[in-house]
Amino acid sequence: MDLNLTGKVFMVAASSKGLGFAIAEALAREGAFVSMGSRSESAITQAAHQLSAKYGVKAHGFVLDASSSPSIEQWTQNSLAMFGRIDGLVVNAGGPEQGMFDNLTDESWTEAFELSLMSAVRMIRNVLPTMKNQGSGSILTLTSSSIREPIDVLVLSNVFRSGVLSLVKSLSVDLASYGIRINNLVPGQIATDRMQANDVFTAEKRGVDLAKHITARQAAIPMGRYGLPEEFASAAAFLLSEAASYITGTSLIVDGGKLKGVV
Repeated sequence: MDLNLTGKVFMVAASSKGLGFAIAEALAREGAFVSMGSRSESAITQAAHQLSAKYGVKAHGFVLDASSSPSIEQWTQNSLAMFGRIDGLVVNAGGPEQGMFDNLTDESWTEAFELSLMSAVRMIRNVLPTMKNQGSGSILTLTSSSIREPIDVLVLSNVFRSGVLSLVKSLSVDLASYGIRINNLVPGQIATDRMQANDVFTAEKRGVDLAKHITARQAAIPMGRYGLPEEFASAAAFLLSEAASYITGTSLIVDGGKLKGVV
């Protein structure tokens, strides 16, 4: 399917690696231009150069601290200055601190609030004037399966990712009249560095062998394996494209059938 993304401009946060990079690559593969953001200037510059060289599209990396309002505002201004428009935004950020409730301090909660919830609020707020002026746009937030089934060692993620889901649903009603769609994409157990870190953390906490822990987790997935970043990214590219023109305010789960809820 041709998603008709050639020449469209997308901002993708936290895209030097992992799911963010996979989405940026999926968009570049479709001929889109990509504004990529990451805390590491060298990493994001290299990632953008890789996509430009491989797919012959315009991709540029900018320094972005997702927990900083001025940094998000500067990224948006830089993107507009370089590309002239913004057709889509991928809201993404590194995961908050791991830990159980009793081990989390007020500082931990505040940092997670800024990183996981306010990053979404600020990124969306900054692109809306341009999208409203254009009369079109697509916004995609990345959250976690914890919005449906809380994960015991990820209390901060459970709480603030759920807030992002509520934000998406709330905004979808108001933004539809402007021709702007907003959706949420939910990764299950996708083979990324973050997933590997979670496996190590959980195995150590429970005192079990890492290999056995991973085998058990994969066995609990109906498809019998972790997902691939490119599989997740394909779903993202679809939701961002006009192929999904009548889809807004929804969450798409990419988890190999793991979540047990019916909705």
